[in-house]
Amino acid sequence: MLINNTESRKYSGRLYIVATPIGNLQDFSPRAISTLQQVDLIAAEDTRHSGYLLKQHDINTHCIALHEHNERQSAEKVIQSVKAGKNIALISDAGTPLVSDPGYHLVKLAHEAGIQVTPVPGPSAMITALSAAGLPTDRFCFEGFVPSKSGARKSFYQNYQNETRTMVFYETPHRIVDSLADLCEALSPDRVVVLARELTKTFETIRNDSAENLLTWVKADPNQQKGEIVLVVQGCSKPQITEISPETERILRLLMAELSLKQAVKLTVEITGERKKGVYRAALSVQR
Repeated sequence: MLINNTESRKYSGRLYIVATPIGNLQDFSPRAISTLQQVDLIAAEDTRHSGYLLKQHDINTHCIALHEHNERQSAEKVIQSVKAGKNIALISDAGTPLVSDPGYHLVKLAHEAGIQVTPVPGPSAMITALSAAGLPTDRFCFEGFVPSKSGARKSFYQNYQNETRTMVFYETPHRIVDSLADLCEALSPDRVVVLARELTKTFETIRNDSAENLLTWVKADPNQQKGEIVLVVQGCSKPQITEISPETERILRLLMAELSLKQAVKLTVEITGERKKGVYRAALSVQR
């Protein structure tokens, strides 16, 4: 029987969060397959994309689309179906749902409605990359996709200058060269970075090197600019110490209370004559 515990709940139906392979079809767990075969409905990020996977494992359950553009509308319908006693599974295109994928609104509604939410764990590109990166895993932070625009991307990386935990980011193939260049500038050309590409697939690549060397390597090999990419970045060994005076910091804090970070830094530099780089770093520390 699909439902196999005695935990009390408001409705007889249940929402299953089912992880699917990120590449290698053999990573599909027997429990995940069995669940998807037995539920009444599957909510998939892309029904056409998931159709191939489901067919390979003799899963004939009807699918509906639930993606970032229709999640709020579709989630309501799913919740109503579960309330009516239906068992429904949520899957993404690959990996664990909700990890940089749709599903948050649906799961939130389910909890609010008193619906039992059951995870069926499995592959995740983030955890897979982290496990093979050779960087500390006792403490890490996952920040999803890096911004697409250069200015926003540089600011994004700069926010992690003093982050001591290992960092995990997702990046797209057509932006990987520019992204590594911005990472070199914002964090350091010597910062250790692991590029994990096409994980579990035929052309899987996992390379651990300095940011600068990785950038050179990726530029020289167009094949490394293809497929799904995870960047695992070494944390800062010792937070950088800003060398602004106490008076400059006082002015900076006063301005940041009223202005944007950029405006506060600009005015602080003009008022005090301090170097912009030091003031900017101090502003990031204050902001955090």
